[in-house]
Amino acid sequence: MATPKEHIDEIRRTKFSIGGEVNPLMEDLHQAVKNLSAELYAKDVHFLMELIQNAEDNEYPEGVNPSLELIITSEDITGTGAPTTLLIFNNEKGFSSKNIESICSVGRSTKKGNRKRGYIGEKGIGFKSVFLITAQPYIFSNGYQIRFNEEPCPHTKLGYIIPEWVEENPTLADIKCIYGSHAALPTTTIILPLKPDKIKAVKQQLSSIHPEVLLFLSKIKQFSVKEVNEDPSLNTVNAISISSEINFVTRKNIDADSYTLHLSKDEASDVTEKECGYYMWRQKFPVRQENQVERRLEVEEWVITLAFPLGQRLNRGMSSPGVYAFLPTEMVTNFPFIIQADFVLASSRETILLDNKWNQGILDCVPSAFVNALNSLITTSEDVPVSTLVPMFRFLPVCSSSYPKLNAVRESIKEKLRRENIIPCQSYSDQKIFRNHCEVGRLTPSFWDILEKGRKQGVSLHSLSSHGKYILNSSFDTKEYDDVLNFLGVEPVNSEWYAKCIRSSNLVLGVAEEDYLELLHFIADNWVSSFHRTDMKNVPLLKYVGPDGDVVLCPISNLTMWNGLSIICMSTESQHISWMIDWNKEFKRVTDRYFMPKSTQEAIGCFSKRGTLLEWLKNQVKVCGASAYDFAVILYNSLKGDQQLAIAYVHFLYHSLSQHHLSNMHVDSLCGSIPLVDNYGRVITRRNGVLVPANGSKWVELMGANPWRELGYVELGEDYLRPATFAGTITKERELMTFLKTHVAASDIPDISPPNTEFSAAYAPLTKKNAFLLLDWIRSLRYKRDLPAKFLTSIKTGRWLKISLSGSPGYRHPSESFLFNSSAGDLLQDESVMVDIPLIDQEFYGNGINNYKEELKTIGVMFEYSEVCEFVGNHVMSLATSSALTKSNVFKILNFIRFLRLEVLPADKFIHCIRDGRWLKTSCGDRSPVGSVLFDQEWRAASQISDIPFIDQNHYGKEILCYEMELQLLGVVVSFNKNYQLVTDHLKYQACSNYPTAEAILLIFECMRHCERNSRSENKLVQALKGDKCLKTNKGYKFPSECFLPNTDWDCLLKVFSNDFPLIDEDFYGTKILSYRNELKQAGVVVEFELAAQRFAAVFKGWASSSSFGREHVLSFLSSYRRISNTNNQFPSDFRRNVCESKWLQTRLGIPRSPNECILFGSEWEPVSSITLLPFIEDSDNYYGQGIHEYRKELKSLGVTIKLKDGVKFVAASICFPQDPSTIAPESVLSLLQCIQILREDGYTLTDAFQKKVSQCRIKTVAGYKSPDQSLLFGSDWGSLLRRIDGPFIDEEFYGPSIPAYKNELKEIGVTVEVSNGCPLIASYLDFHSEFSTIVRVYNYLHKKGWWPSDDTPRRIWIPNGSHNGAWIGSENCVIHDKDDFFGSELNVLEKHCKSELFAFFSGVMRVKSHPSVDDYCKLWKDWEDSKEQLSHSECSSFWAYISKHWSKSTEKILSDRLSKVPVESGSDGILLSSKHDVFIADDLQLKHLFQESSPDSIFVWYPQPSIPSLPRMKLLDIYSKIGVRKISESVHKEDIAKLEASELKQVPEKGTVIGKGLLKLILGFLADPSMELEAGQRQEAVKGLLDLKVFETESAIEVSYKLSMQGRSQDFNPPWAETKVE
Repeated sequence: MATPKEHIDEIRRTKFSIGGEVNPLMEDLHQAVKNLSAELYAKDVHFLMELIQNAEDNEYPEGVNPSLELIITSEDITGTGAPTTLLIFNNEKGFSSKNIESICSVGRSTKKGNRKRGYIGEKGIGFKSVFLITAQPYIFSNGYQIRFNEEPCPHTKLGYIIPEWVEENPTLADIKCIYGSHAALPTTTIILPLKPDKIKAVKQQLSSIHPEVLLFLSKIKQFSVKEVNEDPSLNTVNAISISSEINFVTRKNIDADSYTLHLSKDEASDVTEKECGYYMWRQKFPVRQENQVERRLEVEEWVITLAFPLGQRLNRGMSSPGVYAFLPTEMVTNFPFIIQADFVLASSRETILLDNKWNQGILDCVPSAFVNALNSLITTSEDVPVSTLVPMFRFLPVCSSSYPKLNAVRESIKEKLRRENIIPCQSYSDQKIFRNHCEVGRLTPSFWDILEKGRKQGVSLHSLSSHGKYILNSSFDTKEYDDVLNFLGVEPVNSEWYAKCIRSSNLVLGVAEEDYLELLHFIADNWVSSFHRTDMKNVPLLKYVGPDGDVVLCPISNLTMWNGLSIICMSTESQHISWMIDWNKEFKRVTDRYFMPKSTQEAIGCFSKRGTLLEWLKNQVKVCGASAYDFAVILYNSLKGDQQLAIAYVHFLYHSLSQHHLSNMHVDSLCGSIPLVDNYGRVITRRNGVLVPANGSKWVELMGANPWRELGYVELGEDYLRPATFAGTITKERELMTFLKTHVAASDIPDISPPNTEFSAAYAPLTKKNAFLLLDWIRSLRYKRDLPAKFLTSIKTGRWLKISLSGSPGYRHPSESFLFNSSAGDLLQDESVMVDIPLIDQEFYGNGINNYKEELKTIGVMFEYSEVCEFVGNHVMSLATSSALTKSNVFKILNFIRFLRLEVLPADKFIHCIRDGRWLKTSCGDRSPVGSVLFDQEWRAASQISDIPFIDQNHYGKEILCYEMELQLLGVVVSFNKNYQLVTDHLKYQACSNYPTAEAILLIFECMRHCERNSRSENKLVQALKGDKCLKTNKGYKFPSECFLPNTDWDCLLKVFSNDFPLIDEDFYGTKILSYRNELKQAGVVVEFELAAQRFAAVFKGWASSSSFGREHVLSFLSSYRRISNTNNQFPSDFRRNVCESKWLQTRLGIPRSPNECILFGSEWEPVSSITLLPFIEDSDNYYGQGIHEYRKELKSLGVTIKLKDGVKFVAASICFPQDPSTIAPESVLSLLQCIQILREDGYTLTDAFQKKVSQCRIKTVAGYKSPDQSLLFGSDWGSLLRRIDGPFIDEEFYGPSIPAYKNELKEIGVTVEVSNGCPLIASYLDFHSEFSTIVRVYNYLHKKGWWPSDDTPRRIWIPNGSHNGAWIGSENCVIHDKDDFFGSELNVLEKHCKSELFAFFSGVMRVKSHPSVDDYCKLWKDWEDSKEQLSHSECSSFWAYISKHWSKSTEKILSDRLSKVPVESGSDGILLSSKHDVFIADDLQLKHLFQESSPDSIFVWYPQPSIPSLPRMKLLDIYSKIGVRKISESVHKEDIAKLEASELKQVPEKGTVIGKGLLKLILGFLADPSMELEAGQRQEAVKGLLDLKVFETESAIEVSYKLSMQGRSQDFNPPWAETKVE
């Protein structure tokens, strides 16, 4: 047996010819190896995965713990000068001779076809990937000491695979030094001196090797990486040691097993987890036929392993891969478990091939494996609490993956899991329950807390899952698992479940108050969203204290009474709880209200979530949050007319107030309508007041009877005076009276208000005591300002007050009585006073009567001397009312007033009494002095326009003028003194009729001004003026509304139409009239410019409409308009509107138009005027003349268009092109474009009418005059593709260089300006070209711009004949390529004329055939059948090669129908054509030979010899067969001439004598022909038949006759056979 070195020498000598001739293929093989190794992997360092993969595939001795160790060092042990070297140590069996030969080859891996044996490698050159990081890899194993070099060997020109023996650098001792002397060297060592540019990448990869690299390796149990340097501070690689250990407690289940694997790592710099357990599930699935691939044909089962990390996955700060193909890929799945299988990897080994059908088959099985694994983890675990199983659900892939194919796996897992009984349910027994997701429901966390507290307090929960849903286990039903439960489809229980659960348990009464409130809060928190429409409202939930003091439960549905209020109340203040519960029992069931137990209410007060609970109790359940006041109201509403309850209620209020449960304000509000028991024992609910009980009252003493009875006053019964006991509290006798007086307003005189009726006691004398009691009552009523009129009147008019009249006693009513001191009283009793004065008897009442002066004044008693005068005055006026006062009486009154004035006595009261009496005779009859006037000359103008009551001097005489002072005191007006208001008040009905004087009109204006100053209405005066023609004008008297009072600033405007405006006559009224401009305006006179302008505008409009507006009017108006515009006056909008809208300006069009419809002609309008009909103002000498241009500014302000930019809309509306386009000057077109430009800038959209007119325009192009939509604008972007002559481009020489500046405007009117939009026009202009270079240029443009003609557009191609001649040919008569040069006469071949750049255009756009069609070839063949006797071999081969390439069902039908002749073999160079019915396919070589020998004509179809790749012989023969050519074996008729008996046959024992090696090779070679379309199975059957062949021989020859039928003839052949016949 050769030594390792001898083996290497043999390989170098025999395989690589080192020492002999150089193999010429070596260099090519070198390049192939280099390219494959460089391109196979995307990253530099994937060699590492290949090395780990090789180590896993290696064989290991028994008893060895397989390990792989990587050491990187800066020591150059190879002597290559490498700054860093990587060493790989593996304790495998070592390299065998086969392994060495394999590594010295390309694609000869010893692992191929050994997937079943656990090999995971498959690339074939995996080791050679090390050349990406090293130029010279070394291998030391089983005595082999070799290296390879990426540089070509000088002997063979081949690198990578030429082994070189290594004697030193390194030696085993050098390697041992690096490895360490602690143990023997492993069997295999690979040494890689690193390329300098790869060191950083290798170190980075070594530092980041994933700790889970051993997870799915069945052999390697130890893996380590470290760096060894003499100076440890130079180490940059993070060392790591990884080991795996399997717990071989294996479960067998459904062709699967499971186990637990532990990975640990040792890394000095690591602070993360150093150990992790993985639950491993491995399951086998049969490989489906549809998923088989060639590289896995030998694999019959997929083995899928899922790893479930039982803690924090090991990592080194990197992402954790989710897919393994024994080694990790770089696919991060976002799944919490790891998938391992024999995936087909991408060449980079970064990912699996997701579209590969093998991998798809594996992924299709992953969901089943996952579900089985999860079932094994969860449902089959015995004696394990459910709470420890729940974390296993964290393995569910709840998060989506970035890979769509893996998302499909996720969805399949979800679907399968939802069909499994895998979800743990809550059970309060030892029995575990697992159910399907649709049977399980979730509970809210808060309800779980309630259930748990209830369970601890003894509430039974065994029936928790008896309400239509199994309940999810509480350890699973947490927010932490929301995403998992959503993935599983577990939904919350419905709201009805909670109602059933609470009803069926003792949660309400069985838990402490705090937990009871938690239950209520849970219901409250979910009431609106969940419970308000459920049976929860019928569950007894709410506690209350019953009539007998026990706790009762009530459902929410029974809480509400008929009036919408709840029967359950709770106190809003804790100190009132017991008080209200006790009093509620006192009133028993009459209130229909009950209180929550004190303990419940106190618990609510301490409850942390009471806000939500109280809101629910109040708003949803309608539980009343009752204060003591609310409770009092409830009691009040429950009294129902019961006498005892009414009495008790007053006691309740009294004691509630005294014990501070109710405030004074609350008690007052309740007592306002409290039911009271009257003196008859009746309960009175409605009252207007309350009287104290009659017993001991003052009102009985003064009045005797109760006058308030009919007014709704309640006279309290004596029950309120008696003692009583209620709710454990005692009330003493008469103790309630103070309370009733204070809060119920139980009243007595003087505190009570009297009824508004007569005080009957006042009609008789009152005792002194009762008189003073009455005055005290009046004092109280005055203070309260509550003295009823009738009551007061009866006191005033009643004769109850004792008086003294001239010394005689008597009784009078107070309003006729006086109270004076003694001296004044004596004076009033003097004889000079004609009237007796009644005085109060002070001797009877004593001095105390003087303390009630205000009360006596209130009831009418008089105290002042002025009152005496008034008393006298009233007496005098009583006389006047009985009969008119005579003239002498009037003078007596005036003399009496003069007397009082002279004596300095107060006359006011007297005057006041008589001044309003109608006793003074005036011009208007009897009048009172007030308002009457004493006439003098100052009143002359006023008397013309007013009806003032002047004192009748004819009646009283001139003497009356002597009493001016006395008359003035009485209210008579004695002088004018600007008394304009009096004139206004007495203005006559038609004050301004009969042409009033100037004095009268001016007085009216002054009165109007007075009214305005004093904020009084002058409407009466204004209406008097407006109602008559009262103002004198230059046209006589006119109504004010017809008159004008002009101003010098604007009177020129009225002079334009001077006869149409009446002006006020200033000579008549004087200049003072000008000061009354405001009053004239109020009367309707036009005094302001704005209104005058409006009036003028109306006249102006009338003149304009009557066509009477002459040249002089226009110029006069424009002149006045200019003058007024220079003042501060502003023309009103109505004026401008009328002037601007009226048609008063004559235009050149022959009709007048309004200013805004006119244009004032200027030089800039000249160009556009030739193509438009514009309304220019008529400025000829026959009309306005050039003088109109002087008013250019005024015309512009009135709306006349001056500048072109302002009148572009006129242009748009007035387009009128001449019939002859050649008459249109370039300037006119440019001017039109300028107008369009301005319109576009102003955002104006061109109308359809304008577009239609513009479309009639003809633009000069290089192709003549064209409409805009048939024209193109040449620009810089066109220049790279076309020339100006290539289409109807606008003639820039004609229009000048400025035409491109109107690109957008030209586009707006339809001109094509974008190069991408010009295809249709350019294409339509093609027919006008005949120069081939121009046409090609246009073709290129159309092609580059993606032009596509419409379906009805004829597609024609220019076929040149020279540079300027040619013809347009239909595309159907053209073809792009004619490879065989067959169709030059039938079709126009474009590749002869055009470059290849246009072929795509011709093919796609012009629908030119790329190649001749099958139909073309059939026509060609038919021509050959008719015109050629024989074909050349090249013609025939090319034709049938095309047919073979385009063979289909349709091709078969075409050839079957059209071809009548097929090629036949001939001995000459040519190929004959013969009827397809007279030739045959030689599918039997023997028959072919026989008929070729016997037939004078060739009868067998032709096929190329030797066979060519484009025309396989078997394919051609099959085509012949399908188009109607018969097979010889099927067409020949055989007849045996001699009969053969079985006994004559003798088997030949050695068939090898008949079938020799040559024949066997021939047969096998025939079967191996790839051109034969045979399935692999058919080939195998043929070979098998050859093996089973038997050979027989006969004694004598056998004669056989063959007959072959052809059209019209047949051929016979009788061959003699010598010894044998083969069957």
